[in-house]
Amino acid sequence: EINRINHVLRNASALEKTPAVRNWMDSVTCRLEHYKAEHYALLKEATILLELALWKTNLDDNNGVVLEEEGVRTTRGKRKRARKDRSVTSGASIVIK
Repeated sequence: EINRINHVLRNASALEKTPAVRNWMDSVTCRLEHYKAEHYALLKEATILLELALWKTNLDDNNGVVLEEEGVRTTRGKRKRARKDRSVTSGASIVIK
């Protein structure tokens, strides 16, 4: 891109140089905005994947953990309900929507 503007300026007259530089700056700015938007989309996707991986890890780590009272047997239904609750909150006490 730098070589292109250098080539254009070398062959342009004095009156053509300012518009040529402005057009070049606009094209560079447009490309930067495009790459910035593309980077943002990739960053957002990576953030979502990281959040899901952390959520799954937390869920897997807590898989066998069910609040048990001393002397009370844990039933399969209680474990399923606890896992379902953790799947919604990932074990967090506060969920921000």
